[in-house]
Amino acid sequence: MAESSRPQPYRPGAVSLFFVAKAGVFAVAFWIWLLVLVLRTDTATGLQVLAATGTITTTLVAVLLGARMALQHNAASRHAEVKKLLVDISWNAFAAAGNAEAGGKVVPFPIAPGDGEWAAQRSGVERVSVHDRGASERSGGRERGDRRR
Repeated sequence: MAESSRPQPYRPGAVSLFFVAKAGVFAVAFWIWLLVLVLRTDTATGLQVLAATGTITTTLVAVLLGARMALQHNAASRHAEVKKLLVDISWNAFAAAGNAEAGGKVVPFPIAPGDGEWAAQRSGVERVSVHDRGASERSGGRERGDRRR
């Protein structure tokens, strides 16, 4: 089967992976530095606090960038599937419209009901315009849809 000439959907690639890997390398470096400082001395020093802060920060940044890249990849895949589905639907509709002239079976698309038909679809609900509602309130009459007591 021949390859499609369609452009490939966007997928987070080298740039996103570079930043995730860079943050991961910095996180590993800070973890190693913190481990070395903890094993060398018995008391907490300012360097250990700095190494711990760097460790926490870079680890969180690496995790967040990795999660963001994974979410972008999933979103790009879903978007590509939706686009493919829309193309298939439009192609099928086009083909069905072409077959309609030839007398083939065509399933019509549903048509949205007009404004007057919406009220008929609701069971037991009257539709009163704002103008009519204001006139009935001024006259003191209460209609079926008026809920004030």
